[in-house]
Amino acid sequence: MSRLRFGVFLAPFHPAGENPTLALQRDLRLVSHLDDLGYDEAWIGEHHSAGSEIIASPEIFIAAAAERTKRIKLGTGVTSVSYHNPLWVADRMVLLDHLTRGRSMLGLGPGSLPTDSAMIGLDPTDTRELLDVNLDIIMRLLAGETVTERTKTHNLVEARLQLRPYTEPCFDIAVAAVASPTGPRLAGRHGIGLLSIGATLTKEGFDALAHHWNVVTERAAHFGREEPDRSGWRLVGLMHVAETREQAYRDVEHGIEQWFRYFQKVAAFPQMAVEGGDLREMIDYVNEAGIGAIGTPEDARAQVQRLREQSGGFGAMLMLSHEWANPEATRRSYELIAQHVMPNFQGGPTTHAESTLRAKRDASDTRAGHAQAQVAAVDHMTEKYAKEVADSR
Repeated sequence: MSRLRFGVFLAPFHPAGENPTLALQRDLRLVSHLDDLGYDEAWIGEHHSAGSEIIASPEIFIAAAAERTKRIKLGTGVTSVSYHNPLWVADRMVLLDHLTRGRSMLGLGPGSLPTDSAMIGLDPTDTRELLDVNLDIIMRLLAGETVTERTKTHNLVEARLQLRPYTEPCFDIAVAAVASPTGPRLAGRHGIGLLSIGATLTKEGFDALAHHWNVVTERAAHFGREEPDRSGWRLVGLMHVAETREQAYRDVEHGIEQWFRYFQKVAAFPQMAVEGGDLREMIDYVNEAGIGAIGTPEDARAQVQRLREQSGGFGAMLMLSHEWANPEATRRSYELIAQHVMPNFQGGPTTHAESTLRAKRDASDTRAGHAQAQVAAVDHMTEKYAKEVADSR
C-alpha cells in the first residue's frame, strides 16, 4: 500500500456578515497549524461573489501562508483559469514556485460560482470551453513554448515566460473534477493530476469515483500518454472528529447549518446539493450518505478506507475546510486525524501504525521472559555486591 498524503481544501467557507479580516487571519493560522501537524498539502480557492468564500486570489494567500510555514505544499484550489489571461496565470505560478522554493502547486478549474463568471459576461458553458483552451496554452508556456493564439477573451502574440519554474521539470498541476467529465478528460490529455472535489460530497459523486479515473486513463491512452499515476489523484471529503461521537455531534452544531444553507439557498452549484432540514438531519446526511464522517477518529479512518476501495486507489485525502465547529474544536479535529488516522495510511507497505503496534505486540509476547531475565540480573548483581563486601573484610 503506497503512502497516502493528507491535506486540506480551503475554499474557504465563512458566514456572510462576520469580520472578513479576522476570518482570513484564522485561515492563515489554520494552514500554519496543519504545517506543524505534518499535513502534506493545502489548496486555496478563488471566488469573487456570494459572500462566504472570500479569498479572491489564492496566489496572494499562498504567498502570505508560505512565510508562516516550513514544509507544507500550497496549491491554488483552484485558479479559475477561464477568468484570466493564461499567460499571467502561468507567470504568477512560476513566481510563486520560486518564492516558495518548490512548495507551490497549480490547481485549475472553470470557476464554480456562476455569480462570479456572470460579472465578466461569461456563462458556465463559456467557462468550461475556456478551461480547455487556456489549460492547453498554460501547459505549452510552462514547457517553454512561444504561443500566439486568440481566445474568446484574450489575444496572445508571441507570448512566453521569462522565468523557468523553480521545480524541474515543473510544479504539480491538477485539474478540478466535480460532476462532468471535463476535469478527468483534461487530466488524461495533458498528463496532470486530478482534484475530485464535488465527487465525494454527494452520494452520486461517491458512486462515480471509479469512473473519474476511467476517463483519465481512456483519454491518456487516446493521446498516447503513459498510464497515469494515481498518486496525482486527490479526493476532497468532509470530516469532523472528536474524542467521542457525541462530542463531535455537539461540536458541529456550532456552524453546520450555515454551511448547509449556503449550498441549499445561496450558491448556484447543483453538483454540491446537500440534504437536511434540521441539525440532526444534516449530520445524519453526512454520515449515512457515505460522503463524510462526523464522529471519532475510527469513523474517519473507516471513511478513508471506503474511499480507497470505491475509487480503486488515490494519492491524497484532502479534507474540505469548513467551520462546522468553533476554531478550538476544529483545530482539535485536525490534531486527532493527524494522531490517529494518518499513521494508518502512511509508511508504505508497513504503515506507521502497524509498525508501532507490531513493536508493542512483540514486546508484550516476550514480556514474561524479559521480566524474568531482569529479575535474575538484579539478583545476580545483588549477590555479586554482597560477595565483594564479604571479600573485602
